[in-house]
Amino acid sequence: MRKRLYATLLLATVTTAAIAQNEAANRAAAPAPAAPATAPRAPGKPQLGDFGVDLTGMDKSVKPGDDFYRYVNGAWQDRAVIPADRASWGGFGILRDLSDQRTRQVIQDAAAQRAAPDSVSGKIGTLYASFMDEAAIDRAGAAPLKPYLAKIAAINSPAALATAFADGVRHGIDMPIGVGVEQDLKDNSVYSVYLGQGGLGMPDRDYYLDQSPKFAEARTKYLTFITTMLRLAGQPDPEGAAKRIFALETEIAKAHWSRAEQRQVDKLYNPVPEAQLASRMPGFDWSAFLKEAGVAGQPRVIVTQPSAITATAKIIGATPMATWRDYLAFHTIVDAAPLLSKPFVDANFAFYGTALNDTPQLKERWKRGVDLVNGSMGEAVGQIYVQKYFPPDAKAKADELVRNIVAAFDQRLQRLQWMAPETKEKARRKLASFVAKIGYPDKWRDYSALKVVPGDVLGNADRAAAFEYDRQLAKIGKPVDRSEWFMTPQTVNAYANPIMNEIVFPAAILQPPFFDPNADPAVNYGAIGAVIGHEISHHFDDQGRKFDPSGNLVEWWTPQDAQRFKAYTDKVVAQYGAYEPLPGMHVNGELTLGENMADLAGVNVAYDAYKLSLKGKPAPVIDGYTGDQRFFLGFGQVWQNKAREKAIQQQLTTDPHTPGNWRPYVVRNLDAWYDAFGVKPGDKFYLAPQDRIKVW
Repeated sequence: MRKRLYATLLLATVTTAAIAQNEAANRAAAPAPAAPATAPRAPGKPQLGDFGVDLTGMDKSVKPGDDFYRYVNGAWQDRAVIPADRASWGGFGILRDLSDQRTRQVIQDAAAQRAAPDSVSGKIGTLYASFMDEAAIDRAGAAPLKPYLAKIAAINSPAALATAFADGVRHGIDMPIGVGVEQDLKDNSVYSVYLGQGGLGMPDRDYYLDQSPKFAEARTKYLTFITTMLRLAGQPDPEGAAKRIFALETEIAKAHWSRAEQRQVDKLYNPVPEAQLASRMPGFDWSAFLKEAGVAGQPRVIVTQPSAITATAKIIGATPMATWRDYLAFHTIVDAAPLLSKPFVDANFAFYGTALNDTPQLKERWKRGVDLVNGSMGEAVGQIYVQKYFPPDAKAKADELVRNIVAAFDQRLQRLQWMAPETKEKARRKLASFVAKIGYPDKWRDYSALKVVPGDVLGNADRAAAFEYDRQLAKIGKPVDRSEWFMTPQTVNAYANPIMNEIVFPAAILQPPFFDPNADPAVNYGAIGAVIGHEISHHFDDQGRKFDPSGNLVEWWTPQDAQRFKAYTDKVVAQYGAYEPLPGMHVNGELTLGENMADLAGVNVAYDAYKLSLKGKPAPVIDGYTGDQRFFLGFGQVWQNKAREKAIQQQLTTDPHTPGNWRPYVVRNLDAWYDAFGVKPGDKFYLAPQDRIKVW
């Protein structure tokens, strides 16, 4: 009951959302916590040298051309221990772990103020306290579920079922058909209603359909998990119901689009008049669904996966009502499980944490409490966070970096040989129109309408999800709010939003090892500079390029531009598709294409910007390392990453990002890297000059 109503369609981030947020392993809330600077040392925390690189993390016995990741991070990789409550560990994880400490302090300080219950501080403190009262939650057992399950048990008609689906969406439960409000892809001055596929309890369709042993094991454990959760909640015939639920979800999975298919943003834009939904997609009471969802009366809705929604509607009509009651009961129980008594929490973690991600230990309760507050009142916490942990000089220097990266990207656009002159000019206009949001929003979210009740953690989470849903619905018919942020300031990440023509860098990522206002410029450009370039380039990747200089989904390239561009992207797909992070499991080059292209462009443009920053002067040699070497070391270090096998399996299946410890190999496409480290033919990652991919 805590998820955002519908995932934003277009956000392209610098790091994986799943592993970055510690997956669904500790599903106590929605968005992940964030970052800071000083706190108790976490396992594997780098000890930075004089110029901002962890020299003790390097493995100099490895030639850079044979394995650049190990050359930069090999000693760190060997000694790093993944914390027991994590599926992965590295630069991003370290900052997120530290951010738990900072955000906890913000929350506890707010609670200590003993402010009025209806004040922002009062609500933060009450929400956190309601989760931290474990004794009261354990005494309640399954009782908080009873009103929800009783409502589900009374469903006896197609209209009532459609109403229940909409009610689930409203309260953040993933339903077979999702609904949400987003900017219209082809007219970004207005908001539109979108419909999309959903309803699976496992991470992706492949978990149901792929016949390899690893996925078969997950299916077996999932069936047991369904049975356990139904039994804990006192549902009748848990074994039989579990089999029916699993069979139903398998049918839904067969209808789903693959992750790679869903990346094709132009294929997601399928407007359908509301009045035609029933005839085009029969089997479902669309009228009851849209009315309860609060979006009835729209002239049209945009269907993102039409074949999947059509097939799902047919499945809904053909499936017995009793099976749907079982399904809704299970998904309601699972969604509430992290906020219930210990047996529910443990069973939920045993599947989503251990079975799917190999994570051996549940996060401490206070960390899960921080997740809940961040997911429910993230901007309220963020407003306090930036006052404490984001100094004005950091924002100013980050602004300067962004300007330099944009200037370097513009120079690259001017030099392009493969793009038509008229297209090139439009691309430069698009770049010039970018908005860079640094640190935190100019306008903070208003939480005055959110009701938080002492001692009612499940109700609080439920109301928070409904509050967010209502906030989204209220956008309909209003001007687009271009000041809105889709990450909180305390989030260690960044994103590009092509429909807004914006790049966004929350405060929490603007700190070491990504950014240090006092660090060597070479390292800053290699680290945060490449992140900035990464996000800028998303506006020109294989999907971002489909948005014109105004941010609308329009084909503005010539057919010849698109053809030449595809020749480059095919090479990127092939290069990354050859990487094999797990035996028998390669990187999905199609799924990860946008992120890999962004890495390629990001490090190239950051290198150019670094050179421009020198203003013709030679870079100093520090600790025996040239400026170019320090640049690449800074880039390689931020991708320190150690992950558990099943977490990697999940990432390779569901995530558009290549696993972190494979991302530094993008440097094999840069001539400057070869010169910096003397990489020669015969080295493992050597590419002949004609084979190096140069797009931007």
